[in-house]
This record gives sequence, structure tokens and C-alpha cells, in this order.
Amino acid sequence: MRLRITNNALDNLEEILFYIEFIEYSPANALKVKEKIISRIKNDIHKHPLSFRVCEEIPTKTKIYRKALCKPFWIIYKIKPFEIVILAIIHTSRAPSKIRAVRKVKQ
Repeated sequence: MRLRITNNALDNLEEILFYIEFIEYSPANALKVKEKIISRIKNDIHKHPLSFRVCEEIPTKTKIYRKALCKPFWIIYKIKPFEIVILAIIHTSRAPSKIRAVRKVKQ
């Protein structure tokens, strides 16, 4: 199965790392967070996409939207027939409306 990361998810990751590195003044922690998120995507989501929770904030009959916890972030992704699309990386404290907006992300 192919793995694809949207520009939106890459922008989310960049914003997260910028905040940790320059606002919290913790470059070492930013690197750890980046490695943790990338590892979760490559090793867990890519290999076992159905093992994570259905994203209740984006209800569908086919349950194609999933979310993987990578504390303190949700990795929101969509399962298609031959690929997994990473749509967003969102902090868990964000409002559910932010997660619902992911449905409109250009893929």
C-alpha cells in the first residue's frame, strides 16, 4: 500500500516544529517530536492502518477516516483502496471542528 502525505500535513508538522524550536526554545525536543511523528507514520500507520481508531469527528459509513495518537498530537489519515493519505497532524487540545475541517483538505 502506498503512503502519501498531503501538503496540509507537512505544513502542520512544520508549524509544530517551529513552535517547539523557536517559541518554546527547545530544538532538541523539536527533533524528538519530529522523529516520533515520522516513526508513527512510517512504522505503525503504514504497516497497520486499520489498527487505529475511527475518527468520530468525521463520520462516514465506510469508516475510511482514522486517527492515530502520537502524544500530544492526532495524525488524521484516510484509507483508500491502494493508498493511505495523511491529511493532518493536530494537537489533541484542538476543537473537534478543526478535525472536521480536515475532510476538505486537498488530496
